[in-house]
Amino acid sequence: MPLTMEKQAIKANPHKWLELYGDMLYQYALPRVNDSVIAEDLVQDTFLSALKGLDGYKGEASEKNWLFTILKNKIIDYYRKKATEQAVMTMPDLKLMDDEWFNEEGSWAENKMPKDWQAADNPVEKKEIQKIINWCKDHLKELQQHVFTLKYMEDLNSDEICKVLKISSSNYWVLIHRARLQMRDCVEKYWLKN
Repeated sequence: MPLTMEKQAIKANPHKWLELYGDMLYQYALPRVNDSVIAEDLVQDTFLSALKGLDGYKGEASEKNWLFTILKNKIIDYYRKKATEQAVMTMPDLKLMDDEWFNEEGSWAENKMPKDWQAADNPVEKKEIQKIINWCKDHLKELQQHVFTLKYMEDLNSDEICKVLKISSSNYWVLIHRARLQMRDCVEKYWLKN
């Protein structure tokens, strides 16, 4: 007679959430919204949403992953709400295929690739380059920051970003193009000091 083991549902423990995940969630949110108060609010909203949805938690994902998924959705909602509050400016149409900086797929053109940034090998260098990248991102124009964050930090595709920010595809390409160029210049200026 074969033994069958039932998969036991893992119960979430809301009493430990702040202690176990509060700092991690905050550290995830902060560079994505550039505001400590907003990051705290998003973490708090994450915990509240998780409490409200506790009955729906089946334990299929770890409690930590479940909370991070909720937070990621809260961040996307934050940008969606900001997009409705902002007046969207019309951008000129930009065809990346005609652009000398990028190829048809939107990657750097072979002859225009950034200088070798030489990946940081030790923890101090890694922390320093991350600080510089965050500083450079924080100095992009607001809408460029939103596009850059959703593309490279939240890993949304262009269609999703357009939908969240309520911008046209051509606006998206102009914004991401300008953000890439400015990020490149900024990081090369402050990271590659000789």
